[in-house]
Amino acid sequence: MNVSILVSYVLLGITLAAPIGPVNSVRLDKGLKNGFWHAWVVGLGSMIADAIFMALVYFGIVHFLDSPPIQVFLWLFGGFILIYSGVESILTANQIKLHHIRSKDSMLKCFLTGFIMSISSPLSILFWLGIYGSVLAKTAATYGTGELILYSSMIFVGLAIWDIFVASLTSGFRKFLNLKSIIIISIISGLSLIAFGLYFGYQGIVALFG
Repeated sequence: MNVSILVSYVLLGITLAAPIGPVNSVRLDKGLKNGFWHAWVVGLGSMIADAIFMALVYFGIVHFLDSPPIQVFLWLFGGFILIYSGVESILTANQIKLHHIRSKDSMLKCFLTGFIMSISSPLSILFWLGIYGSVLAKTAATYGTGELILYSSMIFVGLAIWDIFVASLTSGFRKFLNLKSIIIISIISGLSLIAFGLYFGYQGIVALFG
């Protein structure tokens, strides 16, 4: 077992989770509105979806996702979820109360939001198929099954570290913001989700009629 390789896989997990996208936008929004645990649970839902994608790639059954009808459905459904979440974030922005923590969204809703956003995202599918697929092939060619599972789990450690970091950042940062700032950030987060949703929807329409 090579420690430097383990660390590199942890860093890979952090790198995979770090880009600003729909899930990170929702983490930011839920963390500022409700606190640490709500932001963390969004990330947990996303991680469960990531685990499913990793399992599909690992067991080689991901190829059914190449089906055009499945891809069209995922693009359109993912677009709908993102637009709905973005609109909801904007419409409820004025209802935020600065000291009203953990009362707007249930934990289950936050979990399902993170899970559905990730599991319905074609970008996530392509991401894991391309990145994890190539990592899996390289690792399998060099190491045995035990090391393969260990190094794959290190990717998840990286994802978990990022989830805790963002949840801590948003809940801690919240103390230094006034109500107006939180509302503005919530609206910006909502607009970001709508933009991603429109992109997904456009890709779905192109795939459907192209």
